[in-house]
Amino acid sequence: MEPDGRQVDVSEAARQLELAVHDAQVSFDCIALGNLDRAHTHAITARAAVDAAEVILRACLSAGGLGEADEGSFAADL
Repeated sequence: MEPDGRQVDVSEAARQLELAVHDAQVSFDCIALGNLDRAHTHAITARAAVDAAEVILRACLSAGGLGEADEGSFAADL
């Protein structure tokens, strides 16, 4: 839980990581196509998504991690 009593939604971290993977793949493809400007843009957005996921995970860890019910439901999504 966060200090104000709200629970940290770790599924948002997973969503951000999925977005990062997509943006990294687009960046990779753009490099192969020679479009470095677009590759750079997608590399930046991938990094921003990874940073967002890291912040969420850090908040979850500082709040005491996942509860048992949350762990089970999250693992089923993987």
